[in-house]
Amino acid sequence: MGFALWVDGETIWAQGTHEYRPLGAAVISSLGTFTARDFSRRRSAPPRYDPRFTGYFASLGQMNDFLATFRRRSQTVRKKIQKHKSLVAPYF
Repeated sequence: MGFALWVDGETIWAQGTHEYRPLGAAVISSLGTFTARDFSRRRSAPPRYDPRFTGYFASLGQMNDFLATFRRRSQTVRKKIQKHKSLVAPYF
């Protein structure tokens, strides 16, 4: 089983990429984690050449671990931006 992942701000898309038994696609909020119940064959994921495409993963666990790391990194970056936001000159 393999999974393709797209990250788009507040939503995260995944598509199961198994050869003989397709899972379909799932969409969750940016704070959630994927489970097998989230996937539906009726739902379609964004195209693979979409710029929001993040990568391929071997399992749901690996994908959820990546998302947890991704969230921690983005929170750290946001904190640094907020900390230094007063030092940035406004646009004129």
